[in-house]
Amino acid sequence: MPAEIGFYHLTRMALDQALPKLLGRVLAAEGRAMVLCGGPERLAALDDALWICPDPDWLPHGAPRHAGPLGEAALQPIWLTTEDAAAEGAPNGARFLFLVDGAESARLDAFDRVFDLFDGNDESAVAAARQRWRVAKAAGHSLSYWQQGPRGWEKKA
Repeated sequence: MPAEIGFYHLTRMALDQALPKLLGRVLAAEGRAMVLCGGPERLAALDDALWICPDPDWLPHGAPRHAGPLGEAALQPIWLTTEDAAAEGAPNGARFLFLVDGAESARLDAFDRVFDLFDGNDESAVAAARQRWRVAKAAGHSLSYWQQGPRGWEKKA
């Protein structure tokens, strides 16, 4: 089944500032999210950012690097990982997938909505996002393009 994929062009705010707001919306709707990171450094940085973000002020989450309950995906409404979803979907039951740093998933169909966030100030990231758009379009996914504007996210396509 095709996924609904939104491409989010970061131009006014860094990922560690924009992602918490989007994740907050998912939690407010009583959803679960999986954040697929491009590498362990980004995972660690986002993990730290989610603990200290001021808006929203509480984003309960976990990652494989945590010990105890924080490292158990099934208990977490937000799961940060560098591993793609398994055949049965996200390990925390997430229906929302966030792709950061050019991370790609072979399991887009396992999610209701996919958010592909990319840095608009990095030409190679923009070029890679354009390529992901072409591939997703050819695969029959429903696509939208959002760009940061002065008043928030603006839908451009």
